[in-house]
Amino acid sequence: MENQIEILKKAAQGVFNEVVAIRRHIHQNPELSFEEFETSAFVQGKLKEFGITCTTGWVKTGIVATIQPDHSVDKWIALRADMDALPIQEENEVPYKSNNPGVMHACGHDVHTAMLLGAAKIIQENRNDLNVGVRLIFQPGEEKLPGGARLMIDEGALGDTPISEIFALHVFSDLEAGKIGMRPGMYMASCDEVRMTIKGKGGHGAMPHKNIDPVLISAHTIVSLQQIVSRNCPPEIPCALSFGRIEGLGATNVIPNEVRLEGTFRTMNEDWRKKAHQLITSHASQLAESMGGKTEVEIEVGYPYLENNIELTQTAKERAAQILGENHIVDLPLRMTGEDFAYFSQEMPATFIRVGVRNEAAGIIHGVHNSHFNIDENAMKTGILTLLSQVFIR
Repeated sequence: MENQIEILKKAAQGVFNEVVAIRRHIHQNPELSFEEFETSAFVQGKLKEFGITCTTGWVKTGIVATIQPDHSVDKWIALRADMDALPIQEENEVPYKSNNPGVMHACGHDVHTAMLLGAAKIIQENRNDLNVGVRLIFQPGEEKLPGGARLMIDEGALGDTPISEIFALHVFSDLEAGKIGMRPGMYMASCDEVRMTIKGKGGHGAMPHKNIDPVLISAHTIVSLQQIVSRNCPPEIPCALSFGRIEGLGATNVIPNEVRLEGTFRTMNEDWRKKAHQLITSHASQLAESMGGKTEVEIEVGYPYLENNIELTQTAKERAAQILGENHIVDLPLRMTGEDFAYFSQEMPATFIRVGVRNEAAGIIHGVHNSHFNIDENAMKTGILTLLSQVFIR
C-alpha cells in the first residue's frame, strides 16, 4: 500500500502543470448553465487524448466517461464534476482572467473539472490496478434550476449498471489549501425560491388614506414571515427564510400599485419543507387581505437537502487520510447553502468533499460567487489525490 501511495503522489505531481493549464483555459472561457458547449468540447478532447471513451449530449452538454480494467469488475463507482459558470463580471487581474464579459467561474467549477480530468488521466494510465469500474460525470447546469444532476439522472446518464458509490469535490474558500473537509450525514440544505407580488392601490403619498399601500404590506409581510421559522419550525431542524430583493417602483411621493419580493427558503427536512411552503403561502395571502390588498405567492421548488452517506463518508475520510495524512482532514459543520449533487445522493451512497483553496499570504481570501474569487492552484493536487484515494485505496 505504501508503494502504491507513493506512485499516486508522483503521478499527481506529474499531471499538475497540465491540470493548471486545463483549469486556466476553462477559467478564461466560462459558459453559463446549460450553455457549456465549448467547455464540453474541450473536455471531450482531453478525454479522447487520454484514451478514455465517453458518451455525450446528456442534457446537451453533459459527458459520461468510462474507465475499467482489462479484467472484469463487479462494482462501479462514480466521480462527478460540474462545468458551468456564473453571471458575474470578473475583477481579478490575472493572466487567465475571463474572456467573456459578465461571465466568470466564481464558484470553482473550472477547478472541479480540471481536477477530475487530472485524476482521470492517472486512473486510465493505471486502470489495470483497479478492482472497480469508474464512471466520470461532467455535469452541466449546477447553478440553475432544475439542476443538471436531476436532468442527467432523468435522461439515464447513470447507465444500466448500478453505481455503488459517488463522490464530488467542491472548492472551499474558508479552508486553507492542502486540507479537505467532510461531514457524515446531513450536510447541505434544500433550497427553494420564493417570489411574491403584493398588489394594492397606488396613489399620492400625501394621501395614504385613499390608497392600499403595497409597500407597507410588504414590510409587514417580511417581518411577519419570520414567525414561520421562529414559531413553527421544530428547533432541531435547521431552517432559514430570507428575502434579498424588494422592488416597488414608486417615488418619494408616489405609492406604487404593486411590490415584488424575492427570497430563499432553506431547510433539512422534507416534511417541514412542504408544511412551510403552505404556511408561507397562506400567511402572506391572509395578511395582505387583512390590509385590503392581495398577495400572489410562487414557490419554485429547488434542490433537495444533501445527505452524505455516513458509512461511506467515514470510509472516504480513512482512505483520504492514508494519502494526505489525518491532520489534513477537517470535520465540517452543517451548511445552509444548496447543491444539486443532492440528487445523486438520493440515488446511491454519496460523499461531497470540500477542498480547501485559501491562501491568505497570497491574498486568496474571497468566497465563492464573488468577483474576486480565486484559488491557490496547489490545492488541485490535494483534490486529485483525494479522488485517487477513493478509487485505488480499497
